Amino acid sequence: MKAFRFDRHGGPEVLRLEDVPLPEPGPGEVRIRHTAVALNFRDILVRRGQHAVKSFPSGVGTESAGVIDAVGEGVSDLAAGDRVATVCRPDCAYAEARIAPAARVVKLPGGIDERTAASMMVRGMTARYLLHATYKVKPGDAIVIHAAAGGVGLIVSQWAKHLGATVIGTVGSDDKAEVARAHGCEHVLRYDNFAEQVREITGGKGVAVVYDSIGKTTFDNSLKCLRPLGVLAAFGESSGDPPPVSVRQLGNMGSLFVTHPSLIDYTATRADLLETTNDLFVMVASGKIKIDITRSYPLGEAAAAHRDVEARKTKGSVVLIP
Repeated sequence: MKAFRFDRHGGPEVLRLEDVPLPEPGPGEVRIRHTAVALNFRDILVRRGQHAVKSFPSGVGTESAGVIDAVGEGVSDLAAGDRVATVCRPDCAYAEARIAPAARVVKLPGGIDERTAASMMVRGMTARYLLHATYKVKPGDAIVIHAAAGGVGLIVSQWAKHLGATVIGTVGSDDKAEVARAHGCEHVLRYDNFAEQVREITGGKGVAVVYDSIGKTTFDNSLKCLRPLGVLAAFGESSGDPPPVSVRQLGNMGSLFVTHPSLIDYTATRADLLETTNDLFVMVASGKIKIDITRSYPLGEAAAAHRDVEARKTKGSVVLIP
C-alpha cells in the first residue's frame, strides 16, 4: 500500500509517499481501508518537530475513516464491511489503509458519510469536550473562540449558539469573517485589539471562557478578556507556545483558571469515546451543526495541503482522499 513517511523534521518537503507492506490486524485490532483522511494542524506540528515522534521514519496523522476489511482475534463488536472512523496513534493515517485498536474505532451512522466523518472526528470531539466539560457553556454565557473560521472554530461556534451562548469569534481576514458569521458568531473580531473590543461587547464584564488554539500571539489578551473566575482553555499553539504565567497573576486578574485540555484525556475510556461521538453524530445528523469540507486533496498531494494550511489559505476542514 501507499503511505507517507518522514525521516527528519522540517517543511512539507520531508513528507515521502512510499510503498509499504499491508499489515495484518493483531488481537483486538481491525484494518481499515481508507476512503478519507483528515489533515489536522497537529500533523504539521509533528512534522515540524514541535510534537515529538517516537522514532524515524515516522508516519503522519491520527484521524481517518473508511471500511473495515479485516478484524483480529477477540474483536466482536466490529466486522468486515463496517463503515467506521477512528482517531488513534501511532501516527499512520496518511495511508491507503491502517491498523487501529478496536477500542478506538466507532461505527458511522447511516446519515454521515466517510469524508464528513474523517473531517469532523477530532474537531467535533474537541468542540464537544470544550463546551460540555472543560467549561460547561450555559444559556446567556458570552464566549470567545479564536480561529472561528477554522475546523474546530466553526463547530464550536455553531454548537455554542445552540447552547444559548453569545459567540464572539476572532479571524484573520474579511472572507473568514463572513464564514464565521454564517456559522453562529454574533460578533467577529480581528486579532490586533480583540481584548478591548470583547470588553466593550460585554459592557466591561468579560467572557466566561476563551477557547484559544493559537497560543503565543493571543494568550495574554485572551486572559484580559475573562470575567472573574473565567476559564482560558488553551487547546493549541499554532503560533507557538504561550509565555509563562504566574499563579499570582491569575489571582490578580480575577482568580482565573487556565487549562490545557487534551482529547485523549476526555475520551480516555471506551464509554467516554462513545458518549462523545454519539453526541457529535446527533448534532450533525440533525443539521444543527454543518461540517464544511472546504478543500480536499488527493492523498499524494499531502505536502501541498500542508503548505496551504500553513499559509492560511484554507477555511474549515481539509481532507486527503486515497
